[in-house]
Amino acid sequence: MPSPRLALVTAYAAPPVAYRPQRGRLLLVVLTWITGFLGAGAAVFFAAQAGDVPGAALAIVFAVVPLPLLLLMYWWLDRVEPEPLRYKWAAFIWGAVVAVAISLVLEGAAAVWLDVPEDVLVAVVAPVVEELAKGLFLFLTVLRARRIIDGVLDGLIVSGLVAIGFAAVENTGYYAASYFGLGEDGNEIAGAEGATLTFVVRGLFSPFAHPLFTSAIGIAMGLAAGRRSRAARWALVATGSVISIILHALWNGSLVIGVPAAYLLVYLTLGGLLVALGCLAVILRSRQIGTLWRSLNYIGQRGWIHPAEVPYLVAFGRRRQARTYAKQRGGRRAEKVVEQYQALATELGFLHDQVMRGRAPRDGVTRTYDLLDRMHALRPELRLPPALPPGVR
Repeated sequence: MPSPRLALVTAYAAPPVAYRPQRGRLLLVVLTWITGFLGAGAAVFFAAQAGDVPGAALAIVFAVVPLPLLLLMYWWLDRVEPEPLRYKWAAFIWGAVVAVAISLVLEGAAAVWLDVPEDVLVAVVAPVVEELAKGLFLFLTVLRARRIIDGVLDGLIVSGLVAIGFAAVENTGYYAASYFGLGEDGNEIAGAEGATLTFVVRGLFSPFAHPLFTSAIGIAMGLAAGRRSRAARWALVATGSVISIILHALWNGSLVIGVPAAYLLVYLTLGGLLVALGCLAVILRSRQIGTLWRSLNYIGQRGWIHPAEVPYLVAFGRRRQARTYAKQRGGRRAEKVVEQYQALATELGFLHDQVMRGRAPRDGVTRTYDLLDRMHALRPELRLPPALPPGVR
């Protein structure tokens, strides 16, 4: 087996590929804002199905209540290697607007033109259409910017945000229908009591249902990102899509059957899968931190950065300490420089690790040197705390 030093020399001896910065950022932001406003209007429209203003307001409140906690959890998972904010909001809005619109059109067409029975529509058609509509965002993201989803944790985060957006708007319609007296499973309880009952089922006991379903696509996309074989990538994506559809169909099917024992069995099974998924996400996040320590320490040994900087670029407490130190001695500008330096170092650490493992994109080496150049350009204004004693993190 070749030594790490030889592997490093081999990796960085590859012919450079021209690095092209991501284009279309402004367009993405503008489209996200426009779609977001359309989504807000759609949510109000769904809420209006409650029949009066108090019912519509209650539907919107119930849909919004779980969002801060759900989004905070995914933001926490994304804290080590944060993806651009525009992509995270784009994922949420895609789920809330585009995926919902695609699902409504196709499910409506199946019901009207193909005369699909309601039970089949709910248990079979809806899972297929909705999961593919949500997964389409991940597919388009990989096509446009592969580095946004370059691992399983990235796939989980992006798929989760899409699913949260989808569930928020979908639930608004369910809460409004329950208020009007058209709740799920033939529930005839109307008014605030009916909407509250639906909120307990959807907002309290199953807020992670859609993120769990779509997570299979996210995991598949993350695994596919590290495969060289196109056939292997397509096989993984197809498998993940099928699993997402099956999970969704199990949930919807248990509601259609209407047998309490079947619903309880499916609920406990999916609950176990959700716990396992949460453990996997935490483990992957912890491994990310370990990868960043290892990669930046190795970069420090090469002399690309000073080894004493590494703790202030990896550990969350030290990173915050470095920003505070810079602000106290150089104001907001110095704090911003440290913040930018830390962000570039994080991207550099993970990209360097990909290069070393042979999983980087074709322009990986060129992007590595570009990141180093941008870091060194900040050095004249960089103010970091004094070096820590040896062995202290």
